[in-house]
Amino acid sequence: MIYLDNAATTALSPAALERMTEVAADIYGNPSSIHGAGRKANQVLRQARQDIADILSVRPDNLIFTSGGSEANNLAIQGYALAHQDKGKHLITTAIEHHAVLHTMQYLEERFGFEVTYIQPIDQIITAQQIKDALRPDTILVSSMFANNETGQLLPIQEIGQLLADHQAVFHVDAVQVMGKLPVQPEKLGIDFLSAAAHKFHGPKGIGFLYSRLPKFDALIHGGKQENQHRAGTENLPAIAAMATALKEQTAKRDQDLQYITSLKEHLIYHLADTDYYINQTGDHLPHIINLGFPGQLNEQVLMRLDLAGIAVSSGSACTAGVVQNSHVLEAMYGKDSPRLKESIRISFSESNTTTDIDALITELHKIIGG
Repeated sequence: MIYLDNAATTALSPAALERMTEVAADIYGNPSSIHGAGRKANQVLRQARQDIADILSVRPDNLIFTSGGSEANNLAIQGYALAHQDKGKHLITTAIEHHAVLHTMQYLEERFGFEVTYIQPIDQIITAQQIKDALRPDTILVSSMFANNETGQLLPIQEIGQLLADHQAVFHVDAVQVMGKLPVQPEKLGIDFLSAAAHKFHGPKGIGFLYSRLPKFDALIHGGKQENQHRAGTENLPAIAAMATALKEQTAKRDQDLQYITSLKEHLIYHLADTDYYINQTGDHLPHIINLGFPGQLNEQVLMRLDLAGIAVSSGSACTAGVVQNSHVLEAMYGKDSPRLKESIRISFSESNTTTDIDALITELHKIIGG
């Protein structure tokens, strides 16, 4: 199979797999136990936390290990909003966020009476000025993704961080798609909460982290005092160690991979020049993702034919997998009646892909689309 759905998940790297297996086999103590086996496990936990903190240029005690990006998003948004609702009940996010953010916002609206402003793209992009215009005295949190998971569009994170510097609202960033791909230093960007998931950068599934600059927010999981009392439960040590290994590995070769993946994307575009297609992408974006549409071609049929040819791509977020649904991202960008909603597919690359993979994709697209 030629795998071109890396925005959904990435393959576990050999180094991460080796580290996970090693820890699972040899470091089986509970990190909270005070005996020797527990202290040994705690040392592994502390080292993994320090390794990730060094990459982000933050303090290790600002990191909370979670089960992934969705939990990290929920913990930041719910945890902060519920703990600080006395300061106001207005939240801001964008209409192109992942459902882990959008559905959390909707939950707070429906169950707790919060008011949420959903910023709509103008000319297919989100601007910091739109956030500024939506701010109110009772706004307590702004949530924006770093890069969109369906189009690769980069949002103006640094600008938003700067404009919030003099406002009470805290800034949450869903950085799931950029971690390991771009430099991310929350404190330099004015970010208060930042979410990440290991399986997007060749780590294991079911593990992620939340960076938090702020000590006061409600926990979602109650019990023990793990993670500075922000997330109870015995830590998934093998997965945490593997996540740190994967992030270190990806960070070390990040610039090289970025250049290589850019060349793969350019190769694809060049060889589709004689094909009738369009790109759903405006402004700055990650090279790892390209969202293409083919006029008159239903995306579910294109996906099926590519799958039969052994090529894995998608129509958008993997969290709606099983049914090809209209993209809420493209709907926000182009309108609910746009044919792009039923014509577009997402192709997402990793450094493990080759030009031979791209050539095979091009060949199959020519068979399906013509050209």
